[in-house]
Amino acid sequence: MGKPAKKGCDFRRFVKNNWLLLATVAAVVLGIVVGVLVREYSQLSSLDKFYFAFPGEILMRMLKLIILPLIISSMITGVAALDSNISGKIGLRAVMYYFCTTISAVILGIVLVISIKPGVSQKMDDIGRAGSTPEVSTVDALLDLIRNMFPENLVQACFEQYKTTREEVESTGEPETNVTEESVTAAMTTTVAKNTTKEYKVVGSYSEGMNVLGLIVFCLVFGIVIGKMGEKGQILVDFFNALSDATMKIVQIIMCYMPLGILFLIAGKIIEVEDWEIFRKLGLYMATVLSGLAIHSIIILPLIYFIVVRKNPFRFAMGMAQALLTALMISSSSATLPVTFCCAEEKNKVDKRITRFVLPVGATINMDGTALYEAVAAVFIAQLNNLDLGIGQIITISVTATAASIGAAGVPQAGLVTMVIVLSAVGLPAEDVTLIIAVDWLLDRFRTMVNVLGDAFGTGIVEKLSKKELEQMDVSSEVNIVNPFALESTILDNENSETKKSYINGGFAVDKSDTISFTQTSQF
Repeated sequence: MGKPAKKGCDFRRFVKNNWLLLATVAAVVLGIVVGVLVREYSQLSSLDKFYFAFPGEILMRMLKLIILPLIISSMITGVAALDSNISGKIGLRAVMYYFCTTISAVILGIVLVISIKPGVSQKMDDIGRAGSTPEVSTVDALLDLIRNMFPENLVQACFEQYKTTREEVESTGEPETNVTEESVTAAMTTTVAKNTTKEYKVVGSYSEGMNVLGLIVFCLVFGIVIGKMGEKGQILVDFFNALSDATMKIVQIIMCYMPLGILFLIAGKIIEVEDWEIFRKLGLYMATVLSGLAIHSIIILPLIYFIVVRKNPFRFAMGMAQALLTALMISSSSATLPVTFCCAEEKNKVDKRITRFVLPVGATINMDGTALYEAVAAVFIAQLNNLDLGIGQIITISVTATAASIGAAGVPQAGLVTMVIVLSAVGLPAEDVTLIIAVDWLLDRFRTMVNVLGDAFGTGIVEKLSKKELEQMDVSSEVNIVNPFALESTILDNENSETKKSYINGGFAVDKSDTISFTQTSQF
């Protein structure tokens, strides 16, 4: 008689603990059904489609609203809570993990696309082009990435990024030309072929979009500085801790609205897509990308986590289910960041000092799915052009895809911009990126989900590798050992007397009466 009651109790507990995840899954299914039904049985105008997706737009706006306070508060408190040496070690481990997983994703993508050869059996004329080719210079894009790391205005960095473009310079004088004369007729008529060298100038401007990289660099330095200030900086640490806690409570409120917003997001997208035939034409290419993402997320990432942490990686991934589903629906790792924080800290119990430091950085530079996608797309376009890539070109694609994915902002479809950089690096026509734009919106969702999963596994792995340093910090905080230059006291109990003394910088002792007497330097 007791067993059925226990099972019922377990089921109720499961529903209570995971109601938001279950509601989100139901919203996805219902959104697909509603989208298909509305598409088949009603004729909506463009304006009607825009109004239909309005609840989903509100969800996106709320998630984007919370990104700025979340990144600033989490980065500053995360870095300030760590010793500068410890934060350096944790940062190095995180970057090494990101680099290794990104390289493995690129290699996996190239192996799959060379083996499956999705572009060999197709003709370029059979695939329709969509959209336009972004004008990107590889050198300028790299320099813009470095420029954005050091924004000239911190407030402006909250909503704009710096971007340079090339403009042709109109020369006033006679341009330098190479002249060749060709005899055409017996009458000695000559034609002059001119090879003119064009001059360009670089023009800088600001484009819409948060400069996440610049904010992270500033918060990193700011957190280290106030962490070293000791008692003087404690008021700022407390402020940003309170801001971080308040932000997370707002995130929990937003998550309650998430099922409704996701329902209309997915239904609106299904209604919006006009050409479903393109999915059949690019079916093999999509299958190559999706199989690569599946292998990377189901085998490679869990295997790395299991080898390092020695725990069940799939249980950890289940704890991140809400964040993964959110990433799949909204296709933005930055907008998913609030939900990723909640899942990592509350479901998987990852140390907040790790999540606040690792997750914002990971959402900006760790792009496993994007790197894999760019490698596959570059080789696919080469196959469509009947080009046989040599080992040198394949290595170039690998390196460029890795570097370009790091520079990709955590916003929807940023991979298309970096895709042009990869194509240009190996001499492929940049305009061919328009061949895959039509299906990019769908693949973007899956690769964003892989990016978020990689960030999440990274927090667990870095926490395990940094366990010794975190334990030392816990012990230090228990005995209240702080910056030796800060006037903080550690109270020691003396067995022979009730007088309580503390040692400051090994030179002075302060007792209850606040009198200061010189003592012999203590050796710690």
